[in-house]
Amino acid sequence: MTAQNRPGRLKTVFLDRDGVINRDSAAYIKSWQEFEFLPGSLEALRRLTASGFTILVVTNQSAVGRGLISSETLAGIHRNMRSAIRRHGGRIRDVFFCPHVPQAGCDCRKPRPGLILQAQQRYGIDLEAAAMVGDSARDIACARRAGCALAVRVRSGIQDSVQQPPAAVETVADHVAENLLDAARWLMRRSR
Repeated sequence: MTAQNRPGRLKTVFLDRDGVINRDSAAYIKSWQEFEFLPGSLEALRRLTASGFTILVVTNQSAVGRGLISSETLAGIHRNMRSAIRRHGGRIRDVFFCPHVPQAGCDCRKPRPGLILQAQQRYGIDLEAAAMVGDSARDIACARRAGCALAVRVRSGIQDSVQQPPAAVETVADHVAENLLDAARWLMRRSR
């Protein structure tokens, strides 16, 4: 990123859920009992909130489309997640999710930018003052396609351990962090 196209003060952070906030599972997270916050994620959310960031979650949840979990159960998981985050001093403004299977061809499944664009429309978000944090190439591509200023990839998800083909330009992150706390520190420094 060159000096002339560096973002100004960041205001919004989009977060993927599984592998960023909570431990991911190849068998999907199907209940609150299976949901486990990753080390440092609650602290990261507290720090981002205290620094004035608006935090939104954008997540693919094909377990709904696969019939493994109901929309109501997913809503309950998100309610419990947001409540636990609030108790630790953080705040998630909203959660946007794609319930569809990959073959559905919808506009909301990442790497397509539909979830970020829905959030932008609902909250009037300036994407040139927004960053995306995710654990996969599809998260980075989603951020690029939506027009986010920055995209950060974390190594805390199972996606990062999967062998990826050579990266396309749109999937190259501005920063690679160990986890959400490391990413939050980097974003807060960039936002000063």
